Amino acid sequence: MPETEILLRAVEPYDIEVLYRWENDPEIWRVSNTIAPFSKFILEKYIESAHLDIYQAKQLRLMIDVSENKGETRTVGTVDLFDFDPFHNRAGVGILIGEQSDRKKGIATLALRKFIDYSFNTLQLHQLYCHITSGNDDSLKLFKKCGFKVTGRKAEWIKTPAGYVEEILLQLVNVE
Repeated sequence: MPETEILLRAVEPYDIEVLYRWENDPEIWRVSNTIAPFSKFILEKYIESAHLDIYQAKQLRLMIDVSENKGETRTVGTVDLFDFDPFHNRAGVGILIGEQSDRKKGIATLALRKFIDYSFNTLQLHQLYCHITSGNDDSLKLFKKCGFKVTGRKAEWIKTPAGYVEEILLQLVNVE
C-alpha cells in the first residue's frame, strides 16, 4: 500500500461498534489470549477511562486510521501499550488490523513504526516487548521487520484446541 498515510489517534466514543466487533471475534481471540467476549458496557467503561494518563492507567490504546482519497480516513485497527512500567521504562505492545481485507498491505508495519517512534521519543520508553505464539508467522515477521529481536521462548505455554504451543518473547531496546 504505497503512499498510505497512517494516523494514530485516541479512542473515541464512536469507536464502540468496531471495537465491539473486533473484541468479540473468536479468530482474533486466538492471537490475543482472550477466552471470553466483551460486553458493550465494559467497552463503554473502557472508552470513558481512555482519557486517563498512561501513568494512571498503565496502558494506552490508539486507533489506526488510514487516509483515503479525498482526505477521508477509515479506522482499520488498534495498537496497544500495556503493562506499562514507569520505573523500568518499558511496556508490552500489541497490534491488530481488524479486517482480513486490510492485512498484508503494509498498514501494520507503518503503524507499528509510528508507534515505536511515539513510544521512544514522546513517552521516552527504554524498551518495548511482545509475546507471540509460534505459528503466528505474520506477527513474527512484522515485529522482526520493525527491529524486535527474539530473546526468549516458553515451551508449551499457550493452550489451543490443537494442543499446547510455544510463546516467543521479542524485545526492542531503544539504543539512543
